[in-house]
Amino acid sequence: MGRTRTYEWDDPAVTAEAAMRSAGIDFLREMQAGRVPGPPILATLDFSLDEVEPGRVVFSLTPGEEHYNPIGSVHGGVYATLLDSAAGCAVQSTLPHGAAYTSLDLTVKFLRKITVDTGRVRAIGTVVHGGRRTALAEAQLLDARDRLLAHATSSCMIFPVPDART
Repeated sequence: MGRTRTYEWDDPAVTAEAAMRSAGIDFLREMQAGRVPGPPILATLDFSLDEVEPGRVVFSLTPGEEHYNPIGSVHGGVYATLLDSAAGCAVQSTLPHGAAYTSLDLTVKFLRKITVDTGRVRAIGTVVHGGRRTALAEAQLLDARDRLLAHATSSCMIFPVPDART
């Protein structure tokens, strides 16, 4: 008998539009509070935005079998998604209204395996350097005992949003 998982998500256009209407930190705080729907990837992997402050964000996930690769541990793409989200949103938290970002690269170092026995993990993203056109961020993936499971760095391009509405 196979296992199943059902989930739902909100219209991603609503979230994207909300991101363009405010400063990055305000948007992320509204999403964290549930006043703006999260992007579909949050529902797909079942992770959450737990903390937001300028230059720092925290996402968390409780690993399940649905996150496994063929050898019985959490797939590296799940690690990368958490780390990319944390690093990118840390940059987003520093952006003023009318500015947006996109990841230019992501370098991930996998240090420990994650399984359902690992328990809840946290991806903590911080801005290392913020400039006018680019930003450098890092993210750490930690278990409940604060052991480092993976580390990532990300360069992000910052650009103006055409027709940003207030």
